[in-house]
Amino acid sequence: MTLTSQRQAEADDQAQPAPASPGSGRFGAGPYPWVMAGAVAVSVCGASLSLNGVLRGWAWFLPVLTTVVVVSLTMALLRTFRAPPVLVAAGGLVSLAFILTFTFFRRDSIAGFLPSQATLDALGRHLRRAGETVLAESSPVAPNAGIVLVACAALGLVVILVDALALPLGMPATSGLGLLALLVVPAMIKPQSVGWLGFVVTAAGYLVILACSQWFAPDARTQADTARNPGQIRRATLTGAVALVATLLLQLVVPGFDQGTFPQGSRLNPWGTATGLNPMISLGNSLRTPTGEGRITYATNATTPLYLRSVTVDRFDGESWSPDDRNSSRRAGTGRMDVGHEILAPEQIRQVTVVNTGDFTSPYLPVPYAPESVNGLTGRWSWDPATLSIKGTDTNSRDQQYLVQSSVPKLTTELLDASSAPVRGVPDEFIRPPSNVPEIVRTTAGSVTANGRTAYAKAMAIQRFLRGPDFTYSLESPVQGGYDGNGLSVLADFLTQKSGYCIHFASAMAVMARLEGIPSRIAVGYAPGRLTGATVSVAGQGALPEFEVDARDAHAWPELYFQGLGWVPFEPTPSRGVVPPYAQDSSTSGGASTNDQNNDGLVPSNGATATPAPAPVPLPLPGSGTADAGNQLAPALYSAAGVLLLALLAATPRLVRGGIRARRLRGTGTGRDRLAEPPLVWSELQDLATDYGVRPEPSETPRTFSARLRGSAAMSQRARSSPGSGPAPDAGTVQAVTVLTDAYERHQYGRPAGQGGTRGGLPEEAAVKHIGQVRQELRRNAGIAGRLRADWLPPSVLSRWGAVAGWPFRALGRAALRVGHAASVLWRRTRSGLRRLREG
Repeated sequence: MTLTSQRQAEADDQAQPAPASPGSGRFGAGPYPWVMAGAVAVSVCGASLSLNGVLRGWAWFLPVLTTVVVVSLTMALLRTFRAPPVLVAAGGLVSLAFILTFTFFRRDSIAGFLPSQATLDALGRHLRRAGETVLAESSPVAPNAGIVLVACAALGLVVILVDALALPLGMPATSGLGLLALLVVPAMIKPQSVGWLGFVVTAAGYLVILACSQWFAPDARTQADTARNPGQIRRATLTGAVALVATLLLQLVVPGFDQGTFPQGSRLNPWGTATGLNPMISLGNSLRTPTGEGRITYATNATTPLYLRSVTVDRFDGESWSPDDRNSSRRAGTGRMDVGHEILAPEQIRQVTVVNTGDFTSPYLPVPYAPESVNGLTGRWSWDPATLSIKGTDTNSRDQQYLVQSSVPKLTTELLDASSAPVRGVPDEFIRPPSNVPEIVRTTAGSVTANGRTAYAKAMAIQRFLRGPDFTYSLESPVQGGYDGNGLSVLADFLTQKSGYCIHFASAMAVMARLEGIPSRIAVGYAPGRLTGATVSVAGQGALPEFEVDARDAHAWPELYFQGLGWVPFEPTPSRGVVPPYAQDSSTSGGASTNDQNNDGLVPSNGATATPAPAPVPLPLPGSGTADAGNQLAPALYSAAGVLLLALLAATPRLVRGGIRARRLRGTGTGRDRLAEPPLVWSELQDLATDYGVRPEPSETPRTFSARLRGSAAMSQRARSSPGSGPAPDAGTVQAVTVLTDAYERHQYGRPAGQGGTRGGLPEEAAVKHIGQVRQELRRNAGIAGRLRADWLPPSVLSRWGAVAGWPFRALGRAALRVGHAASVLWRRTRSGLRRLREG
């Protein structure tokens, strides 16, 4: 009777084959792997579009696109050849390593794509550069090779994660976690949040993933006959419309969604604001910080407030301007430094300054210019002979306390005006103007300096023009349109609108000076701050007044080179900083601060204490709420990495369980004659029962276990039981368990093949159908907690892991027992020998 039923069931299976589920291992059929790979690539690339604004420009997108496409197609190809899920994921990782090597380390690899020791060395350099970018720069950061490498690697890993969730794990809806991890970064960093383009493309790719999952491999638990049913499409359309409407209305009631349109971020920022100064030119985020962050204190014997200089920007390539670290020429140690050029001024001013950086974090060290020595630092530091910028080798500026001895020439207007000798010994990068300077910049420089006969006269004319009544200092520049950047197009907009902040004024003067043949660069650091009212005792100097600066004092100013005098700072930004005496017009009072926003408590040049001005009131960023999160690159990256890590950890048991199931049910042979191994199918049935609370006993025969499973509460269909009759098992599920049991018994205990027996196997489609039917019944009768445990913490997997983890302890225990037994035997034999000796 049983054999007859089993044959009938197998005949039914062959007549009406069930569609493969995502966990069955039948991904090689038809276009499924390629369509799904395309959907994953589109969704990940769509999410990466939102990184524009975190990374400057679009030069980074081509490497990202190449990486995502190569990894996606590699896994689709492996899945077409019916590779196991674990091998598919491993192939994705290998292809990711190859494409990253080919893209970033072609010259340091074997055959252009095989990693070598030189590749690993270059990788270390790139990662250090990326670490510096994340640590010290604010968005949008320059897309250097290090940060683009990290972005490509992260996106490649997201492709593997989304693919694993959508295919072998059979959780296409959960694959959105990987996409969400990508959207976390721009949502926290960019003032305009994710942006509509990146969100729309990501959502479209995600919907295609869901559609492919149901179109090609519908879930066996759904009641619909096929995903192509028009009712399914209508329900999906209605669900999507309701979700969209709910999302648009949600921002009206959730605090924080009060600026811009969806998907505008809520600006939640649990880490606080960044404390480091961006060594690039985008200082707007620091200047807009409502409360001072990154507080630095310093005490000095100088008679005028000091500018603290972190780094200089001298590489103007038109698109973006950045520091040139010149790592090959940097010198280790800061005990003795030299400006590297001749100073012919008749008098030098030597200053002593003690600096405490507090929680200011940057690879560059803020010091007064020009330092001759810096003592008291912890960690390794190096300095650039061309700019005297000090950079940490294996440390940063946080919690550093150090003493700076600096020296500058005492400059006068007469001395600068007389410095007309040709420039010698200055590297070309400080002299060469950008090749694509906008016409408005050239014509403005020519007209402003037309009457200047000396370099100093031209420099003063440019500064006078920028500080004139036509220009206004404002943080409310149109940053959303890119005006917050540092390219030449931004400079053209600035000269047209005649409104901006320090970076625009400093950049304009530096570029126009180079157009007039004057070497120039931009210093980035802090404008003179405020007196704290405290003093600091310094050996040999007595009690020195203490000043403080913070993010609101972040500043950029131009430095121009004069032969025999060196690099001379100017102050073209109105209402910021202090105009030095040699750069003042005759109508300006000598040496007083013109920093209207940051002049409270400054020490004027005559040594008298100025009347404290009101505390600075920073201007808010339009459309960004009250707090700025635009410079949270590091915390956002950590958040995205945390989301990915949590998703991988949570999915690991289910991934392993799905891989085991797919491997067991995968048949051998070709076409409709593929046969699954009954012992493997039986093991799957036992593990499935274990996951839902029916654990097999070691002493049970297959038939006994089958009977216990069929009669257990896990197989009882409570909803179909009549009142008073008790729960009854579903007849179809009972039949499926019976068929699997008979197949296993016939394989194990029947006659061998060739002797009248039939021990070949079970049709793969029949095995998939029967296991799916049993699993569906077990899930139907299990509660929510039981289903969650079986999916995410399957006991069949965890028990194996426990056995593996406990193997060393069991081995040690067995070894201890053997040693104890051997010692006992040796002791008995020794006592017996001693007894015989006494008796003899």
